[in-house]
Amino acid sequence: MINNGSKIAKGGSQRRVKLGPTAISKLLDQMATECQSLLAGKQPLVVGIHTGGVWVAQELAKRLQSSCAEVDISFHRDDILKRGLPRQTAVTQLPVSLTGRTVVLVDDVLHTGRTIRAALEELYDRGRPAQVLLAVLVDRGGHELPIRADVVGQQLDLVGGDQVKLSGPKPLKIEVHHSGDE
Repeated sequence: MINNGSKIAKGGSQRRVKLGPTAISKLLDQMATECQSLLAGKQPLVVGIHTGGVWVAQELAKRLQSSCAEVDISFHRDDILKRGLPRQTAVTQLPVSLTGRTVVLVDDVLHTGRTIRAALEELYDRGRPAQVLLAVLVDRGGHELPIRADVVGQQLDLVGGDQVKLSGPKPLKIEVHHSGDE
């Protein structure tokens, strides 16, 4: 686990920046290199999941010299009946059809896999891609669905109550909030 040791808050809370802008930039460089090797010369459409995934996708798309798009999963969430209709939604911005395209689906944090499942449903509502690769900046474990990323920037081993939060977009930083922090 990368830890640059920067403390964000003192007094009651021991929040630490686990990944600062420099570390994230290096991870994005590594992720782009890994994507290029998996893509074997194909020019993908990089698609970020609203919100944090879009920020990561934009940076990854620059490194891959690819187009970038975004998806909103609000209406594909499996807890929509429990949570109710979202008050605000983003706009899915994709080409008219994804049929036959190679897509790199990007999110900031992979946890249970439910967000990725919802994003795949949104993608397939727009066509049938030839290939979908999943790239995540952080895989924190705790998967509930059989979904694994093809490209992972950083693997973190966290306990159930811990939270990973990406802030950005300029600069991108990740904070880990441990369940024992108050």
